[in-house]
Formats: sequence, structure tokens, C-alpha cells
Amino acid sequence: MSVRHISSGSVFEEQIGYSRAVVADGLVHVAGTTGYDYASMTMPDDVADQCRNTLGTIENALIEAGSGLDHVVRVRYILTDAADWPACWPVTRAAFARAKPAATMFVAGLQNPEMKIEIEVTARIP
Repeated sequence: MSVRHISSGSVFEEQIGYSRAVVADGLVHVAGTTGYDYASMTMPDDVADQCRNTLGTIENALIEAGSGLDHVVRVRYILTDAADWPACWPVTRAAFARAKPAATMFVAGLQNPEMKIEIEVTARIP
């Protein structure tokens, strides 16, 4: 089995010891991703902007793996406040309009207080 690791350049990947994505057996497993702009390590305050940044980082990892948002089969949304979830719907609906993946949303504490949403996906390689 061939396994390939993809990095987004996040400092967290190095500090914690994980990959943004792992490609194995025709699938791309993308780690929980938050809304940082990893070039500047800044985080927007707005949850919808965090969601947009998160999906952009995920999309870049998927493209590098030979996949894309249209090939996502599973998505998990983790929010710190359930009341923030509806603000993300237009962003997630646009991102997954074609794929319509199986999805779960749950509420949990995240690593840093500025993080409002974390998303992880599994995608197939077409």
C-alpha cells in the first residue's frame, strides 16, 4: 500500500506531529482543519469567514492529492457554539453543492479560543 502525506505548512502540523492529509487506498483523509490563514497565521473573527478559510485549505490539500471538493464523501463539522452553525450553511452548501457528502455536526471545545469551527473530510480520488 502506498501512502502519501500532504502538508499545508501549518505550524501545528510540525508541533503536534500530523499531516494535513493522507492519501491511501484511493482515498484522501483530511485532518481537522480550522480557519487560519496559514501564510499569516491570522484567524478571522467571523465564523463564516473561518468556515470559508477552512474549506479553502481543505480544497488545496484535496487538489494536491488529485481530488477536490466534488469528490468528498464524508464531512465532519465541529463547532464551539451550535448557534454559529446556520451562518456557515451558505458556505458549506456552495462548497458541497455537487458532492453532497454524508455529514455530521457536533459541538466541542477546540484547541485555541479563537477557533470557532473545525472541519475534516474524506474524499475519493476519481
